[in-house]
Amino acid sequence: MTGPSPGRVRIVAGANRGRYLKVAAAAGIRPTGEKVREAIFDVLGPVDGLAVLDLFAGTGAMGLEALSRGAGSCVFVEETPAVATVLRANITMLGYQSVCHVMLCDFREALHRLVERSSAFDLLFVDPPYRMLAEVEVALGPLLPSLLADDGVVVTEGDRSTRVTFSRPPVFDRVYGATRVTMVRNRGNIR
Repeated sequence: MTGPSPGRVRIVAGANRGRYLKVAAAAGIRPTGEKVREAIFDVLGPVDGLAVLDLFAGTGAMGLEALSRGAGSCVFVEETPAVATVLRANITMLGYQSVCHVMLCDFREALHRLVERSSAFDLLFVDPPYRMLAEVEVALGPLLPSLLADDGVVVTEGDRSTRVTFSRPPVFDRVYGATRVTMVRNRGNIR
């Protein structure tokens, strides 16, 4: 059995399990590793029918993993045109064009537009360049009540030393190698 070729990442589970995504050759692209993605979805449990926002999409690995596992729709936010082109190719390759929307813009502009549209998401993935994590927390925190469904969950990835809570008690906080995964919810526990 052969592993992935350089520049690709594999869908871990669901309808497209084992399919490889292309990774754009752009600085700063750091797709979430398979083991971390698998751990995140193990904690989240079933995602059937959920509305997902993948805020710093890159390859789309998190949102596409959610769709493969049964999520109902995903909005991807990516500000780099070349990366968005590869993301759209990944969406098309997996056949998710009808349930996906790619916003080509800065995350602040995307948040503003989504709040204006009264978009509410069940699952929000936040995996920015690690140096931007504090900035993202400041910008996103006040908007969570408008962006998250009542039981919505924010999954944040950052450097192992960085804690992000959006002024809410985390329902999950664990370090995987160099990556810290934190989950906060509008209310209650993960399950």
